[in-house]
Amino acid sequence: MSEAGNTQIVKDAYAAFGRGDVNAILALVDEQVEWEGVKGSEGVAPHAGLKRGRAAVGEFFATVGTTLDFHQFEPREFVAQGDTVVSVGTYKATVKATRKTIAADWVMVFTIRNGKVVRFREWSDSAAVNRAFLGAAVTA
Repeated sequence: MSEAGNTQIVKDAYAAFGRGDVNAILALVDEQVEWEGVKGSEGVAPHAGLKRGRAAVGEFFATVGTTLDFHQFEPREFVAQGDTVVSVGTYKATVKATRKTIAADWVMVFTIRNGKVVRFREWSDSAAVNRAFLGAAVTA
């Protein structure tokens, strides 16, 4: 698939996320996908860490939906090379349990093969994520 086609898959996934359409996201994900959310927040944020398989990605989005309220989620840049698409953006969300807000920039890296996401990795401000999930004061 072309770099433009791969980028469109990522944009389609973000559009589905914005609509709350997890099934549309899962349709773009390979059955054996490796999905790694919020590197550095494993053991603190329930959606962080490595998940394997489409079903686990569905659980990832269910967890995100039950633990976070998003006020903003904005992909701003896309860079594609071969089967890799890097997106850079920003988000603002509140942890439902603690009522602490996270505002952070992020980088997400997708690997696309045969029209499906086979690998996903996310880097964000893990310190801010951890503070918000632990209920600590968030400082700038």
